[in-house]
Amino acid sequence: MTTKFLRLLFGLFWSASVFGQGALELDSCHAWAERNYPLVQQYQLLEKSKEYSLDNANKGYLPSIQIFGQATHQSEVTEIPFSLPNTSIEPLSQNQYRFYGELNQGLTDFLIIKDQKELIKTNTAIESQKIKVEMQQLKERVNNMFFGILLIEGQIEQLRLLQKDLQTGLEQNTLAIKNGVASHNSAWQLQVEQLKVEQQLTELQAQKESLSKMLGLFIGQDISNFSNLAKPQSPIFSSEILRPELELFSLQQQYLSSQNQLLTAKNLPRLNLFFQGGAGRPGLNMLSNDFSPYYIGGARLTWNIGGLYTLKKERKIIALNHDGIGVQKDVFLFNTQMQLKESEQEILKSQKLMQSDAKIVQLQSDIAASTQLQLAEGTVSSTEYILALNAKKKAQQNLLLHELQMLMSQYQHLTKSGKF
Repeated sequence: MTTKFLRLLFGLFWSASVFGQGALELDSCHAWAERNYPLVQQYQLLEKSKEYSLDNANKGYLPSIQIFGQATHQSEVTEIPFSLPNTSIEPLSQNQYRFYGELNQGLTDFLIIKDQKELIKTNTAIESQKIKVEMQQLKERVNNMFFGILLIEGQIEQLRLLQKDLQTGLEQNTLAIKNGVASHNSAWQLQVEQLKVEQQLTELQAQKESLSKMLGLFIGQDISNFSNLAKPQSPIFSSEILRPELELFSLQQQYLSSQNQLLTAKNLPRLNLFFQGGAGRPGLNMLSNDFSPYYIGGARLTWNIGGLYTLKKERKIIALNHDGIGVQKDVFLFNTQMQLKESEQEILKSQKLMQSDAKIVQLQSDIAASTQLQLAEGTVSSTEYILALNAKKKAQQNLLLHELQMLMSQYQHLTKSGKF
């Protein structure tokens, strides 16, 4: 039982290897292209950079420690302007020394650090969103290659059908020659047309191979491993715009709002707790001429009002930049809506053309079939038969072209709106 099961598994694996991976879907191409595109590695780099930047910002919560040392010579020192009976006071040395450390813990800095961290997070989100914008443009390139291959495959299929029609016509013409109702010249014309079709097939195969290699490079897959490209179904779409650029504009405005908050925090009075300890000659006792340790602890309030001189204009600059991004967003929405309207008109045009194409294909097929019978009877020349076949081929190609143009316009509409 186990042996049979293993043989079955091996058979399934072998079949999958031989017959490929099935049809290649457009949405799979999008997913693979996003994973395979070199720019996707930037996501990890941005996250690492954000991690390091936030870690550095958090260091601001720790107290700062400074170490100082100084040696000075003073022109004057403190003196007692009178003498005390039975007491000798040693005059202070004009050479004085001090070595100390100071520990500062900012309290208002907590607000600044909070706003700085928000700026770091928002900036990382902006850079990540820029990558998503570029990925959206990547999808449009994948669409063009995917539908280009589908169009070529359709043309190849039609040419192969034309080959069959030419071969059938040649066989019937050969029979007519034997019956004495047709000349060898008509058979030669059909053979020339067969060679022309072979040339067209060679050109189309080369174009398909080139596009397939390009698409394979984009998605990181060997296209030959797939049985075919699956023609997508007509999607249902709306005019709602969900492009990543809109989120980018929103993040950029959010970044400016965070800058405004940071500007406020930086111009507030600064309250610090501090502790200073060291040794000096003199220490805190200015009348002592000996080295002695000392410490000072307390709170310190400072306010640099110089920043207030430019605060108002800086806020106006931020507001102007915020409004400028709003204008960019409006322009983007306007242009995108215009593109969507244009693609909607292309879809409607293709749908109308397909309706008439279907009727033309039917009529040209009937004409070609009738001409084929007449060729067998020797009542028409091979030239007339070739013209009928070419007219049928052109009608079929127009139908295929308009169908794929409609599908491509529909999916480009979805891509441009950001819903695919």
